[in-house]
Amino acid sequence: MSCDILGPMASGQRPITGVNRTGRSKEPDLEGENPDMHNETVVELQKHLADAHAQLDQAYDATLNGWLKILDLRDNETEGHTQRVAAMTVRLGQYLGIDPQQLVYMSRGALLHDIGKMAISDTIMQKPGPLDEEEWAIVRRHPTFAQEILSSIPYLKPSLDIPYCHHEKWDGTGYPQGLKGEEIPIAARVFAIVDVWDALRSDRPYRNAWPENEVMAYLQEQSGKHFQPEIVKAFEMMLAADETPKITVNNHSVSGTAGLSPL
Repeated sequence: MSCDILGPMASGQRPITGVNRTGRSKEPDLEGENPDMHNETVVELQKHLADAHAQLDQAYDATLNGWLKILDLRDNETEGHTQRVAAMTVRLGQYLGIDPQQLVYMSRGALLHDIGKMAISDTIMQKPGPLDEEEWAIVRRHPTFAQEILSSIPYLKPSLDIPYCHHEKWDGTGYPQGLKGEEIPIAARVFAIVDVWDALRSDRPYRNAWPENEVMAYLQEQSGKHFQPEIVKAFEMMLAADETPKITVNNHSVSGTAGLSPL
């Protein structure tokens, strides 16, 4: 056991408390102690801890960004989708009044929503033609793969709700768990709407982007089925108001519509 752990008892310094010859405890002798010096030491330690935590967060986020680059290189069809849905998910979460720390977790979860696809072979993910039923069954396991990948990483465990639950549906017909209603984490309920909204209004090799009015009509049609009705309504109101608040995520200021084309 090191002297640092044992403290003054191991280093030969006078202990703060002790036992006198009669075996009774005696009060600490603080005469000569400087309270201001003690307070300054505590403040300095707190600053060092905060700096170390910030540096650790930056290192983790750099690793996260490396994963995102791998995903983008593997799936050119959806280039830019991840960054757009992350920004818009945070924007909608803020509009709904979700706690700022939860918004940070939601941002990371949105960025990693398809991380489970890294566990699926290129033969399936890059197949030029349509997938057969067996291949679709494997693809539908990507939320479970995400849970297996992220659950053992303490830094990312609070962000797991979106990667694991973003394919659940309000009426209970989603996957992988078949969660229903408010059994689905709020982060996943918010993200699901943004994810579909962005996908439909973006060009794909197999179809053109939908007109904005058709996208919104689809969201309304799926209200109460795929999506929570109250969040669909809030999303419509937010877009109609065209609010673009500045959001701080991972120590960066981000525009709520960063990466989005005009409505």
